[in-house]
Amino acid sequence: MLSPGLCAQLACVWEATARKPGNVHRFHDFQDTTYTDFLLSAAAIGPILDTANQRRVGETVLQCIQATRGVTQANTNLGIVLLLTPLAAVPLEVDLQTGLSRVLSELDDADSRMVYQAIRMAHPGGLGRVSQEDVSQEPTLPLREAMALAADRDMIARQYVTGFREVFNDGVPILLGSLKRQPLPSLEEAIIHCHLHLMANYPDSLIARKRNHAESEEAGRRASQVLASFWESKKARWEELAKLDAWLRADGNGRNPGTTADLVTASLFIALRQRSISLPLSIPFSAGGDHG
Repeated sequence: MLSPGLCAQLACVWEATARKPGNVHRFHDFQDTTYTDFLLSAAAIGPILDTANQRRVGETVLQCIQATRGVTQANTNLGIVLLLTPLAAVPLEVDLQTGLSRVLSELDDADSRMVYQAIRMAHPGGLGRVSQEDVSQEPTLPLREAMALAADRDMIARQYVTGFREVFNDGVPILLGSLKRQPLPSLEEAIIHCHLHLMANYPDSLIARKRNHAESEEAGRRASQVLASFWESKKARWEELAKLDAWLRADGNGRNPGTTADLVTASLFIALRQRSISLPLSIPFSAGGDHG
């Protein structure tokens, strides 16, 4: 079985490398964030997540963000770290969902304080202010209760409340189902398909924060249109993906579906941790040479 740190590093690198529309990937940087930033961040958090079951969730989150700050000033992985840390904290000999339920149930206000410090350090875009438990203040609630206050507007916070239901019940099955299609797709195609599916069914929280809910819903609608014919023709697939990508990038990175990308990373981590995807990888990564 792969260690939590290696699962995290592979999941982060695969997700960042895949040509998902609107995101940074190996052929497209943002002005302030590069593909290399994501690779460095993946390398930085792996060793910390390897020992996540030896410390509090909040402490691991904070250490991961501190390590990330040592290799990049960009916020490359706050959402990823918040998702992967509770998963990595489950001992390898314990069933992942059973262990995760226990980890989440034991979160307290000390975890909240360290997670809030990590969020302030990462300085995510579009965060805004809220009337209860705002991250600019010291929290007064246990972490899961604080996350519950944001669950209706943030998909990552919602996972702490639902036990990662959307990832286990939707993201992972879609990812693995894609990999079983005939003819066999590449891992990249499966990752992109999973990304589109999640964006279509759960309007991206980051787009909603940076822009508005209407644009997040519109991004989901456009992702759904690409999904409808995704497997019909490779040529048509990349043409439709290019159109969606152009719309998402039309105004800087305000329509970056970053929360969706974080959920994909968690789906990949779970698939690796549960050995649904194993090494050495028996499928090619790349879908071919088509790129913009």
